[in-house]
Amino acid sequence: MVRRVAVVGAGISGLAATKCCLEEGLEPTCFEQSEDLGGLWRYTEKPEEGRASIYCNVFTNSCKEMMCYPDFPFPDDYPNYIHNKRLYQYIRDYAQHFDLLRHIRFKTLVTKIKKRPDFSATGQWEVVTQRDGKEEAAVFDAVMVCTGHHVYPNLPLASFPGIEKFKGCYLHSREYKEPEKFRGKKVLVVGLGNSGCDIAVELSTVASQVYLSTRSGSWVMSRVWNFGYPWDMLLITRFWTWLDNFLPKSVSDWLFVRSMNQQYKHEDFGLMPLDGASRKEPLLNDDILSRITCGVVLIKPNVKEFRETSVLFQDGTVQDDVDVVIFATGYSHSFPFMEDKSIIESKNNEVALYKYMVPPQLEKPTLAVIGLVQSFGSAIPTADVQCRWAVKVFQAGMQDVMLKEIRRAKATPLFLCPLSQRFRTSKTLQTDYITYMNELTSAIGAKPNVLKLLLTDPQLALKVFFGPCTPYQFRLTGPGKWSGARRAIFTQWDRTLK
Repeated sequence: MVRRVAVVGAGISGLAATKCCLEEGLEPTCFEQSEDLGGLWRYTEKPEEGRASIYCNVFTNSCKEMMCYPDFPFPDDYPNYIHNKRLYQYIRDYAQHFDLLRHIRFKTLVTKIKKRPDFSATGQWEVVTQRDGKEEAAVFDAVMVCTGHHVYPNLPLASFPGIEKFKGCYLHSREYKEPEKFRGKKVLVVGLGNSGCDIAVELSTVASQVYLSTRSGSWVMSRVWNFGYPWDMLLITRFWTWLDNFLPKSVSDWLFVRSMNQQYKHEDFGLMPLDGASRKEPLLNDDILSRITCGVVLIKPNVKEFRETSVLFQDGTVQDDVDVVIFATGYSHSFPFMEDKSIIESKNNEVALYKYMVPPQLEKPTLAVIGLVQSFGSAIPTADVQCRWAVKVFQAGMQDVMLKEIRRAKATPLFLCPLSQRFRTSKTLQTDYITYMNELTSAIGAKPNVLKLLLTDPQLALKVFFGPCTPYQFRLTGPGKWSGARRAIFTQWDRTLK
């Protein structure tokens, strides 16, 4: 029987894991190598080894009603999109409200996780930690890996010929903190993701010129959508997901492209994805279009070659006198504490995990990777539901069910990476948010039954189906049911408008 659970990391996923274990009567011990919780959202002036790092002016891309813990709404006076300092305070408030701090061991580095000799019978793990130079080993019945996927920078210098001759300086976006040191310089940002776009926009206020290089283009959306409302409150609904799944794929893709090009044509701005029908995850930025229009950000194609002071691009153009290059080229998945590297194996930045969580080859499903999946929805409610599902798997075991679904997944790769067909151009572990959340909550009895609600609570049914799929929906029923979920759904627009 699973009792003791090791949680690796005290970020948003680690806190959710700790709380879900407590809800089910388990005994979690959360190991955090730094001196404080918060993970990605705890800003520091310098990057810390083995921990995610953000720049000073990071704001959330999901609005507060769509990204909160499902049983802990943001305060009414918080803005819809939140600066990292305020989000960090919310995370601290969550930990204190649910009394999670006493289960966290700070300044404790997990150095090794390995199967016990009798793993095939017990499913137990030995977790080796280090604190103040002293090593300690302990046995746990299950492990939840909550280290995220923004820790190990991907810097593919081999893909950029001539970089060794470049006389300017270059860095990964992980090292970028604030724009002032780049005042008056010509800066090339490589990578059109959320970080690359944010950094390019911020630098454009102080640099003499910013160039933003993109290999494959991207869809760009604004946080502020129709009628001034948050984009995710309007677009992430059960109705739109049902319609998207109901329509033929060609029609669905056409509608997607049409909605992305509704306000402007991406090709006119040099942003059009190479695969025009791609469901590649859009980036969210409210300012990039005006920066391009004003000429302070110039969109460039992929880099072909670096020279001593200039850059040659794939279209044959050359940009002289480049001072700085910032590589916003993403991150690699790595789990250095796993003694057996084959358990969580990353190939081409893709990881084979059942439900994007459990290594399918384990004799006992007692290890789960939380927060590695990426969807159109927010990370916090996704991690919360993942943790609730994982704890139930630890308790009940689902080996037979897992094996059957894995075999079925070979024909339709929905349960196992590589990626689902909808997101075929991305290298992240990406899936559809509501579809994925429905799968997990159905398995644990926490998915809201809209037809049943239509008979018993029709007002709530309409809000659940046609309204934004806010996290509170996943605490209406089942394990971890929250008595305030219904009221939170009925007041979600009040908090948004305030």
